[in-house]
Amino acid sequence: MVRPHGLTGEVVVQLFSDRTERLAVGSTLSSDAGELRVEGARPHQDRYLVRFEGVSDRTAADALRGLELRAAPLQVEGALWVHDLVGAHVVTEAGRDLGTVVALEPNPASDLLVLAGGELVPLRFVTELEPGVRVTVDIPDGLVD
Repeated sequence: MVRPHGLTGEVVVQLFSDRTERLAVGSTLSSDAGELRVEGARPHQDRYLVRFEGVSDRTAADALRGLELRAAPLQVEGALWVHDLVGAHVVTEAGRDLGTVVALEPNPASDLLVLAGGELVPLRFVTELEPGVRVTVDIPDGLVD
């Protein structure tokens, strides 16, 4: 959360997701200060103004300043999630071991799996995923030595 907005308990939230249903009325977000239930949310410039249950004035809103909000993972058909990829072992469809995913790197054409040895594999080559365990890829010859 960025800061309070006004005097009635609204807070400015920077959403790092394209899933705006995270701020739907009734949804619950977790933070280091505990669970927060959304009472209302509306777009404001490039952020959102959010009202949480039990936060009814500027003082209460200011106490939330700087908190990182978290939400439970969504189940979306065909989606690949960072927490399912990082730490997983990458193998080709032929069974060649490429290493472990240590990070993801954004890239306009296709986000990239960053492997422990520094190799980069575009996500578009992922064919199977066993979350947190194994990523199977179908890469062109010569992409990874």
